[in-house]
Amino acid sequence: MKIYRRYLVREVSAAILLVLLAFLALFAFFDMLGEVKDIGRGGYQLHHAFGFVMLRLPGRVYELMPIAVLIGTLYALSSLARHSEITVLRVSGLSSGALLRGLFLVAGLFAVATFLIGEYVAPTAEREANQLRLKARGRMIGQDLRSGLWVKDERSFINVRVVLPDTRLRGIRIYEFDEEAKLHSFTEAAEGEYVLPDSWRLSNVVQTVLHAERADVQQIPEMVWHSALNPDILAVLMVSPDRMSLRHLATYTKHLSDNRQTTNRYDIALWKKVVYPLAAFVMVALALPFGGAHYRSDAVGLKIFSGVMIGILFHMLNGLFANLGAINSWSPLLSAVTPSLLFLLAAITMIWWVERR
Repeated sequence: MKIYRRYLVREVSAAILLVLLAFLALFAFFDMLGEVKDIGRGGYQLHHAFGFVMLRLPGRVYELMPIAVLIGTLYALSSLARHSEITVLRVSGLSSGALLRGLFLVAGLFAVATFLIGEYVAPTAEREANQLRLKARGRMIGQDLRSGLWVKDERSFINVRVVLPDTRLRGIRIYEFDEEAKLHSFTEAAEGEYVLPDSWRLSNVVQTVLHAERADVQQIPEMVWHSALNPDILAVLMVSPDRMSLRHLATYTKHLSDNRQTTNRYDIALWKKVVYPLAAFVMVALALPFGGAHYRSDAVGLKIFSGVMIGILFHMLNGLFANLGAINSWSPLLSAVTPSLLFLLAAITMIWWVERR
């Protein structure tokens, strides 16, 4: 690697990490303020709140990485331009393309880091954070509906009142329909525990089998229930789609698809998971025309502020297109890629305009 390229990678990487740490400290402070009001509820204490905030930091890193890459690159390039180092490199024959390739090395490092954190660290940490808070507050995993969680499994509809943090189920109701969509049986169980692949052990079971003119009711202390519902599918309920791993997203999406349920929201999240790390390349390309030119010292703060605004706009557009895509049933790939494409086109246009000058 050439000397200038090593120097550029070192300076830009250091600036990005500094910006990322500053953002993490700021978000951790606000997260902590949000948790303070819950201290004292059940067994939730200050150390639980601190642990919850710390466990959520990997997810924050994943969210903030493109913004940190943009602002850090802007700051580093502005500092180099202010000390005329960019000018020296230009006079020495360094083209914008060569400078951009050097920045792409930095973007590649942070893109890989973003993918690894988003795939292996953030989902697990987010799940552990939710479990920590739920256990400390003596609560179970709440669902959006008052009746609990509803899942479709082939010709069965399953209602679970509560899901324990260890994925055990309580208050289980299983409605099984025949091929003519008529209710065939109704099963209630006090508790269920996953014991084998595709198998649950239900306890305190009351099963009602419906016939043409009668209903047979039997009480069963314990029975084995076979279902495609498994802890992996339940685990994703504790993490928002944007913070699930690709493996969990693919598993849950396949489950929904197999049961002929809408998967658009999770398809968009899956494609965003693939595309999001590549935003680092877009951000360094966007920073080049802003930070590569020589400005007066008092203009550096304005460029940094512009970077913050652009980063916030990128984050908002990502969420906006994901929601619009889910509502309007747009192509998941198009919904995930459009914000990055728009910013990439803006970056190419600005680089072309700067080069013409």
